[in-house]
Amino acid sequence: MIETIHTLVIGAGQAGVATSAHLAKRGVPHLVLERARIAERWRSERWDSLVANGPAWHDRFPEAEFSDIDPEAFAPKEAVAGYFETFAKARDLPIRTGVAVTRLERHGEGFRATTAQGVIEARHVVVATGPFQKPVIPTVVTDPGITQLHSNAYKNPAALPPGAVLVVGAGSSGAQIAEELARAGRRVFLSVGPHDRPPRRYRGQDFVWWLGKLGKWDLKAPTPGTEHVTIAVSGAYGGHTMDFRRLAALGVTLLGRSGEYREGTLHIANDLATNIENGDRNYLSVLDEADAYAEAQGLTLPEEPEARQFLPLPPAVTNPIRTLDLKAEGITSILWATGFELDFSWIAIDAFRPDGLPRHSEGVSDIPGLYFVGLPWLSCRGSAFIWGAWRDAEWLAERIAKPQAVT
Repeated sequence: MIETIHTLVIGAGQAGVATSAHLAKRGVPHLVLERARIAERWRSERWDSLVANGPAWHDRFPEAEFSDIDPEAFAPKEAVAGYFETFAKARDLPIRTGVAVTRLERHGEGFRATTAQGVIEARHVVVATGPFQKPVIPTVVTDPGITQLHSNAYKNPAALPPGAVLVVGAGSSGAQIAEELARAGRRVFLSVGPHDRPPRRYRGQDFVWWLGKLGKWDLKAPTPGTEHVTIAVSGAYGGHTMDFRRLAALGVTLLGRSGEYREGTLHIANDLATNIENGDRNYLSVLDEADAYAEAQGLTLPEEPEARQFLPLPPAVTNPIRTLDLKAEGITSILWATGFELDFSWIAIDAFRPDGLPRHSEGVSDIPGLYFVGLPWLSCRGSAFIWGAWRDAEWLAERIAKPQAVT
């Protein structure tokens, strides 16, 4: 059985739901296929206590606010998933769940999508499967006696075996998980690599507000290969600046980047001090730019000189650990907060660069009729965020509805 539709959207996370909403507004016949439930990754591929990294007034679509959540609060993961589901149902969006696309190929002037429930042919296809597709787990530690999980499989401290935990990666996920484990009484080692470290709030405004005022969200992609920036920020516990000195004060042992593993010993790079210093430099640069903007615009925002005061550097920074004997330290678990790779192996179309990223201009593939949405730096820095996906989806929907109207 073959089903035909004008436009097929693959994925019903934030990008797919946004695309469907904009296509519906323009009267474009379309269908959204989702392999599981709407916003499934928020439900089953995140830890139990996760909250959004931006306040509720920011991390949403412009057309709908969160219900029963203070705009300045950070929405729990189930509330985020529920937000997308409610949004889709309220607009009666044509989303079909539990249908995985296993192959997408060219067919005539359009495309053919193969699923376990049948074949769908479409003139246009929007790939909205998001950036969190294939967890990256380095094949470094080979000890079968150590439990190893990617951050997308971590749920809570009680789900890990007793013993110390090594968390590798100090972006938002790694830093937040390390803090949760430390608060739960676990002995924690945190491997810290290069990162940006913005203030959670400064002079009465959240950092996402400052990034908007400073024009940071609209930045175009930097030099190819440098698009990904690890950002250490947290909405947990009411939201706070992610300061690695403070984590050390909680009992977390800081390490440089993890390296080679030999005979039970993990070798550690001598880069912790540099990574902390560069993170501090990024943090202070945001404060400097915010101060300059406030002065230039005549904003009467409260001064906050204490934001520039740091705790002393912990001994692990001034006298870094270079080798880590996992057994001697009682480490029974490793959590790899090492990010994700894109996985478009199911797309049998020559639409990708050698590094696996799609060839596109602001989401428009060089294959006529094929589009991508929801990826980092698709059109700008904000593209992978909820409101950024909404904006990119609007532009693509207009192009699909009226191909000649968008330049």
